[in-house]
Amino acid sequence: MSHNHVRPWRNIYRRKSRKIRVGAVEVGGDAPISVQTMTNTLTHDVKATVAQVLACAEAGADIVRVSCPDEASTRALKEIVRESPVPIVADIHFHYRRGIEAAEAGAACLRINPGNIGTEERVREVIRAAKDNGCSMRIGVNAGSLEKDLLEKYGEPCPEAMVESGLRHIRILEDNDFFEFKISAKASDVFLAAAAYQGLADATDAPIHLGITEAGGLVSGTIKSAIGLGNLLWMGIGDTLRVSLSADPVQEVKVGFEILKAMGLRHRGVNIISCPSCARQGFDVIKTVEALERRLEHIKTPMSLSIIGCVVNGPGEALMTDVGFTGGGAGHGMVYLAGKQDHRLDNDKMIEHIVALVEKKAEEIEASSAEPALETEKT
Repeated sequence: MSHNHVRPWRNIYRRKSRKIRVGAVEVGGDAPISVQTMTNTLTHDVKATVAQVLACAEAGADIVRVSCPDEASTRALKEIVRESPVPIVADIHFHYRRGIEAAEAGAACLRINPGNIGTEERVREVIRAAKDNGCSMRIGVNAGSLEKDLLEKYGEPCPEAMVESGLRHIRILEDNDFFEFKISAKASDVFLAAAAYQGLADATDAPIHLGITEAGGLVSGTIKSAIGLGNLLWMGIGDTLRVSLSADPVQEVKVGFEILKAMGLRHRGVNIISCPSCARQGFDVIKTVEALERRLEHIKTPMSLSIIGCVVNGPGEALMTDVGFTGGGAGHGMVYLAGKQDHRLDNDKMIEHIVALVEKKAEEIEASSAEPALETEKT
């Protein structure tokens, strides 16, 4: 269909980075940009933490991070790792021993903050534990916890200080023959974070973990993340990302995928194209879209659905989507399939009918994508 054609003005040329592994997930190189989140349960509460990991994985999270501030958390990590369907990253701050314990407990990756992990020797001990246990690492530079000497040198958190901090710790890892790492340079200020990431992208070929830290609540944090991460992704920078929100971690995953979907970098689930509310609408667009978003959350197959309130833009949008509904008059509208008018539908039957059509289309797409693999197996 026409909406799947590649157009030159849509191309994003990703920065070339080396590829590492976070458990079974590849990060960097030509690997898809992965979506991460972080649990907010007490890690030593295994049942609650596993439940949240499972919810995030169901929402599409490729990797989930858990905080390991104490020994009880690293003890619990072994069972969490065992029950998780996705790789688990251990978040380490201040206590380097927690990093060693987390690596031994089966963490796929250790996140260390250079500004608060301690001396170079302590970092080296964590590196040794990561090496011994097949664990990758993330250098997590944060504008709010830069090393004291860098703050004295630059006077304040700035892109140059963040890049220098990151490169300093890259050197420690590489001097210890450790290359399975990625790096982030997070700040709550969008401009500061973006400039730091651009500096790192030029200075290293390590995979880059994107994030705007302490971004805010669901609405404000989504906007800040979309602006900051969207611009960096547009420049080809970024191999994995976490949207930081003061909200349910599942929402972080959803927003992360929506950012990637909007840029054509990942495709998962139903992309609903809908119009803003106006007086021309032939049905309640807002309530309809809210209901369809809920009812179609279980669809993981990439596909498009247009829900347009009137015939001004409806037919044109429907041409570009797998399934479409355009409002008309007298209590009914037109259903489009594969861009073509197919049948009329009463507004009061719309939600159930469209859910059924989308589910059927998803099955057809899945079946057709499986056919080549079956043919290959036969030969």
